[in-house]
Amino acid sequence: MKWNQVEGNWEKFKGEVQQQWGKLTNDDMDVIHGKRKELAGRIQARYGKAADQVEKDIDTWLTRHH
Repeated sequence: MKWNQVEGNWEKFKGEVQQQWGKLTNDDMDVIHGKRKELAGRIQARYGKAADQVEKDIDTWLTRHH
C-alpha cells in the first residue's frame, strides 16, 4: 500500500495506527491527520526511537495493510 492511500482515508486508518502505536493520543491523531512526517515525529517523541527506525516501522506497518 502507498502512503497516499492512508492519507486519503485517514479516518479509516487512524484506528489501526493508534492500535499499532498505542502511546499516540487522540490529539496526536488529530495533528497527524494522515501526514507521514507528523506520524513519524510523534512516534519518535512518544517512543524515543531514532528517525530511521521509525521509518522502517512505518514501512513495515504499510506492507501489512495492503
